[in-house]
Amino acid sequence: MNTQWTARARRTAVAVVVAVGLTVGAVGCSGGDGEDGKAESSATDSTGTGTGSDTSPQEGTSKTLAEVKGQDGLLLKITSASRDAGGFVTVSGELKNDGAESVRVSSRVSGDETEVVRHGTSLGGATLVDSAGKKRYYVLRDTEGRPLTTTDMPKIKPGASIPVFMQFPSPPASTEEVSFQLPTFASATISISG
Repeated sequence: MNTQWTARARRTAVAVVVAVGLTVGAVGCSGGDGEDGKAESSATDSTGTGTGSDTSPQEGTSKTLAEVKGQDGLLLKITSASRDAGGFVTVSGELKNDGAESVRVSSRVSGDETEVVRHGTSLGGATLVDSAGKKRYYVLRDTEGRPLTTTDMPKIKPGASIPVFMQFPSPPASTEEVSFQLPTFASATISISG
């Protein structure tokens, strides 16, 4: 029983540290609406080392791992999926309204877990699927059940984008590709770096 508590305490401590770090990072990286051209393919040949949280006009310098279409003209552009030293994978990118009218992100993207849903709209329904390892990885939660992902997304105007992120437990180092899945969006295969 004591061993179980110790493991739970460690996970809780790590989740709190990660949540604080991501909050500080999100505050430092918050920006306005960005613009970029429409892209039709699921992978583009843009080059650069951007993280996807920069929504400046220099957006074309970010590498695009995948673009997946969702409901109401929403387009999720994934620009990075990197392993962190703490054993996590952070998926970053931007969510763009490619439609003609302002839209809100559907609450369905939060998934159906009561613990996540009670904290409002988030990208908490996202998963990474390691087909080779036959495992599915869910968005991490902090000690209060809040998903470690973008939350409280505003209404997105036509052509506007918002930076987004999701954090998952890291698959084994031998796993280089995973399938990214988010409710109401198409799935895509992405490469994990680091």
